[in-house]
Amino acid sequence: MAGKTKRAPLTLTDTHRSMLAELAGSRTAPVREVERAKVLLKYADGASIMEIRRAVGVSRPTIYKCVDKAVAAGVLVGLKDRFHRPREPEITPEAKAWVVSLACTKPKDHGLSAELWTLPALAKFVGSRALEAGFPRLRDTNKTTVWRILNERGIKPHRIRYYLERRDADFERKMCEVLMVYRELSLHAQAPTSVSVTKAAPIYSVSVDEKPGVQAIGVTAPDLPPVPGRQASIRRDHEYVRHGTLSILAALDLHNGEIIAEVEPRHRSREFIALLKRLDAHYPEPATIRVVLDNHSAHISKETMAYLATRPGRFEYVHTPKHGSWLNLIECAFSKMARSFLRHIRVSSKDELKQRILKGIAEMNEQPVVFQWQRFDLELT
Repeated sequence: MAGKTKRAPLTLTDTHRSMLAELAGSRTAPVREVERAKVLLKYADGASIMEIRRAVGVSRPTIYKCVDKAVAAGVLVGLKDRFHRPREPEITPEAKAWVVSLACTKPKDHGLSAELWTLPALAKFVGSRALEAGFPRLRDTNKTTVWRILNERGIKPHRIRYYLERRDADFERKMCEVLMVYRELSLHAQAPTSVSVTKAAPIYSVSVDEKPGVQAIGVTAPDLPPVPGRQASIRRDHEYVRHGTLSILAALDLHNGEIIAEVEPRHRSREFIALLKRLDAHYPEPATIRVVLDNHSAHISKETMAYLATRPGRFEYVHTPKHGSWLNLIECAFSKMARSFLRHIRVSSKDELKQRILKGIAEMNEQPVVFQWQRFDLELT
């Protein structure tokens, strides 16, 4: 009988015995290795196969295999599985490459309606085209198999990440021009006057832009105030009323942080010219007003150019590049407006919204903040 077969004894060194004892009491090691460690410890202590079977709870063949491997090749070999010659892969590298190539296309390219693949949809499409493509093994593939194939190549066709294409050929030059303005202002910040006097007349630098689409939203029921011990926050009805939108046309004085703004229903050339006229009246007559702004049509329209021609030398444009609105410091002021008083604002009309916006800007001007650009060494290298 197999149970009566005489097997050679197993002698353990102190190191092996300590390692097996630690492994036998582990809660994180694989269960198979824990069981084999217990088997080897008991066999080395002289326990019979039946006693080991009852104590550890494993079958006789498992005990025989473990003991025979340990006696023949050592304790570490007895703990591990015996490796077999691997089979030829059922899914060939060519089949995997075909799946990856499909994942790198869009469903709409194959006559489907979706823009992006989902794993089930891709698995279904792979299965429907597998025989035609010469890969019959993929006929009954599932989403898990497809995921494993794509994961080897790091492909995630169900996700999308956005990027910004630089469509301005002069992006670097225009960016440097804007940053040089900011650097000049930072160098003059500690001077007796922060106004540049590099020319015959002083130069006042302002950052100009529009914030369109500010919604005038009204409530359909009154807000409920907080109640101590019962209601921690303001409660507001989900329904609301739209009264229209307004646009904020603003200029940020880069020397003292003052905001000069107009609030209008639209932001056409005539509204922008009105802002330029206000800037013209705000600053001393001999000075040059250097305006950092983008290429919005209202900034370079025929009407605007005609007005600038009536004030030669008064305004100097510094354009930000296309898709470079982040270079314009007025965006920092707009962000502060949104966070301080535009967020959650509710009004009964567009006129009330206009008055609230102008009041909020006036409050900001009571404690103006001079926005400064940092890390010139990073952008100008």
